[in-house]
Amino acid sequence: MELKTLDREGLERLYHKELERVFSDSERRPLGAMLRLLEMGRYEALLAIEEGEPIGYAMLWLSEAPDSALLEYLGVLRGKRNGGAGSQILTLLGERYQQLFGEAEAPDTGDPEEDDLRRRRIGFYLRNGFRVLDYMCALFGVRFHCLYRGLELDDRKVQELHRRVYSDYFSHDHMERYIQLPLAPDEPVHPAPRWMEEDEEVEA
Repeated sequence: MELKTLDREGLERLYHKELERVFSDSERRPLGAMLRLLEMGRYEALLAIEEGEPIGYAMLWLSEAPDSALLEYLGVLRGKRNGGAGSQILTLLGERYQQLFGEAEAPDTGDPEEDDLRRRRIGFYLRNGFRVLDYMCALFGVRFHCLYRGLELDDRKVQELHRRVYSDYFSHDHMERYIQLPLAPDEPVHPAPRWMEEDEEVEA
């Protein structure tokens, strides 16, 4: 397996063919935000290729810290699942980045089927070298467990690097309104209709 970097057109195709079908509106970042980060050199969309055929993908928000990235999406294409491809992609990402941050939706919806899916998703990352950090976050109204794979053992240092991914992109006011990182144990989640870019708020 190898990872191929996608250009703007490749990212757009993957978004429309895969992400729009797999992820709900609340889980999916707007394509325009991804393209903006790509143009800034702060985003990487990777297609996993095996024997000349696409098998999966990974999409990462690049940190200004060296060799660090926030894994936003990891997926295996339909018809290629349950063969270990997801773990293989994570192995290749580990060779590419010394530090990987992750966010997994908290299993607290009250829907047994959905919560079981979220617990299994967290379990997958734990089996692949990630650990659950001692803080949570809320992004645009959705609570997440925070995950990390790397050599840093101090969760406060990881938290600082994790937060910088967002604070280097969003203004202070936008951070205060939509990015609760960390989220205190009894802190209420700020409501948000979906992922909001700052120019959308200006237009509203």
